Amino acid sequence: MFGAALIVFRESLEAALVIGIVAAATRPIARRARWIALGAAAGVAGAVGVAAVAQSISMMAGGAGQELFTATVLALAVAMLAWHNIWMASHGREMAARARDVGRAVVRGDAALTAIVTAIALTVLREGSETVLFLIGIASSPGTTRAALGIGSLLGLAAGGAAGWLLYAGLLRVPVSRLFVVTGWLILLLAAGMAGQFARVLIQADVLPALASPLWDTSSLMPDDSALGTLLHALLGYQAQPSATQVLFYFAALVSIFIAMRRAQSHAAA
Repeated sequence: MFGAALIVFRESLEAALVIGIVAAATRPIARRARWIALGAAAGVAGAVGVAAVAQSISMMAGGAGQELFTATVLALAVAMLAWHNIWMASHGREMAARARDVGRAVVRGDAALTAIVTAIALTVLREGSETVLFLIGIASSPGTTRAALGIGSLLGLAAGGAAGWLLYAGLLRVPVSRLFVVTGWLILLLAAGMAGQFARVLIQADVLPALASPLWDTSSLMPDDSALGTLLHALLGYQAQPSATQVLFYFAALVSIFIAMRRAQSHAAA
C-alpha cells in the first residue's frame, strides 16, 4: 500500500502543481474552471488509452518508443507553457486592469486558456500513463492485494491534490497586480524543468549524448526521492545527478522563453 501511495503521490504532484499554478494565473479569465477541468479530463482519458497500448508503444523505434513518446509530450507541454507566458506578458497588464470585474475579463483570454489547457492535458497524460504502468507493475508483485493497491493509490492522489490546492490557495493571497509576475515565473520554471526532463528522456533513448554525467551530485544533501527533492522536481525540475545536456536544455529554455516574454512585454508597452 505504501509503495502505491508513494508512486501515485510523486506522479500526481507535478500535475496538481501545474493545475494549481495555472488556475491562479488565469483567475481573471471567465470560464477558466471548465477549461481547466476539460484539460484534466482529456489528460486522464489519454493516459488510460496510452497505458492500454503501452506495450505496443514501447516496442516502436527499436524499443525506444516509450521514451520518444514521452519526449514528444514534454516538448509540446514546454511549447504550450512558453506560449502562455509570452501571451500573458503582452496582455497581463490589460487583464489585471479588468480583473476587478471578472465578468468583463479580457475575451481574448481564451487564447491563453487554449494553450494552458493543452499543457494541463499533456502533463496529466504523461503523469497518468506513467502512474498506471507503475501500478500494473506493483499489482504483479506477489502479496499485493487490490484493496491495498486501491487504498494506497487514493491516499497518494489525495496527498498530491492537497499539495496543488495549498499552492493555489497561497497564490490567491497574491494581489492581482502581482499575480501575473509570480505565476509567470513559476510557469517559466515549470517549462524549463520539463525541458530538462525532455533531454533526460532522449538521453535514455540514446538520441542525445549525456556529455558530462553527472555534472554534479547533491544526492547526499537532497536525494531525488526525499520530500523536498520530490517537490522541487515537480516545481523546478530538480535532479540530484543531472547531466550537462539536461542543464544545457534547462537554461536554454529558461533564457529563450524569458527573452521572448520581455520582447512581448516591450511591444505591448510601446
